Amino acid sequence: MTIKNQSPKGGTELQFEYLEKYVDKNLLDQVQICTSVPEKIPLHPTKPNILWQKNSYDQPNLTPWFSDLSNHSKYDWYVFNSHWTYEKYRFHFDIPTNRSVVIKNGIDKIEKAKPYVKGEPIKIIHQNTPWRGLSVLLGAMQLVKNPLVTLDVYSSTEVYGQDFYDKNDHEYRELYEQAKKLPNVNYIGYKPNQYIKDNLKNYHMYAYPSIFEETFCISLLEAMAAGLYCIVDDYGALYETGAEFPMYVPYDENHRALAQKFGFGIEQASHTLDQKQIHDHLDSQSNYAHIYYNWNKIAMQWTTFLKGVINAKSK
Repeated sequence: MTIKNQSPKGGTELQFEYLEKYVDKNLLDQVQICTSVPEKIPLHPTKPNILWQKNSYDQPNLTPWFSDLSNHSKYDWYVFNSHWTYEKYRFHFDIPTNRSVVIKNGIDKIEKAKPYVKGEPIKIIHQNTPWRGLSVLLGAMQLVKNPLVTLDVYSSTEVYGQDFYDKNDHEYRELYEQAKKLPNVNYIGYKPNQYIKDNLKNYHMYAYPSIFEETFCISLLEAMAAGLYCIVDDYGALYETGAEFPMYVPYDENHRALAQKFGFGIEQASHTLDQKQIHDHLDSQSNYAHIYYNWNKIAMQWTTFLKGVINAKSK
């Protein structure tokens, strides 16, 4: 299969595009920012070198580099996308704390969904790569009894481009087929991030039983901004990103048990969506996401940080 997404854009690539859109080009030109994988671009001989770390601490391609403490001096600064990520790197690799900062991911304005009206169909969205919990969610959906509830699944390896798709997508085709066979699930596959953001307003709930330690989770933040009722577990940095707003299902290494908890959570939530206190809660959630994570605010943090880095280098 030849895929249309020839320029893969996961969360890291999309956030870098925002950085280039919102932060003064003159500042960006005076530094070199490498994302996630150390030395995937050569270190610059004169500019400050910054590693913008978004990947989890336990990834095999990162552990050898970070375990060698002599590598840590190669970068002038380390930027982490969450306090969870920073603490993991500090604990496991003794990353230099005096040259580390946390600047979180951000979003553009996202149109808010209309409040749910009792009796309407209840649409749930799941837009994550297939190895991060899709199998658990499909198990959960088999336990949901409310006939109004349906799940749309936007999940594929296509987001990472043709080469990754060719090497890996076959591992998940049985999972995709399972999704297609469930009566309350619609398997859609890959859609670009902009399509997802434009269509979040057409959903009521976001469900993500993560079995992958997220370092931030942009899809959760976007769903929060759209005012969707969010159900996630408390694995990785999800609790930091979601704050007090989502329904948190305790993570369980027994994925069958996690699916049961999630199915119960979806069922219970589906019967409360029309309540005014839920509408008010989701309004507050949307405001929180847009106020604290809009890229104008994130860009101010980057601008202050970069000016300091450049000034320190010039002395």
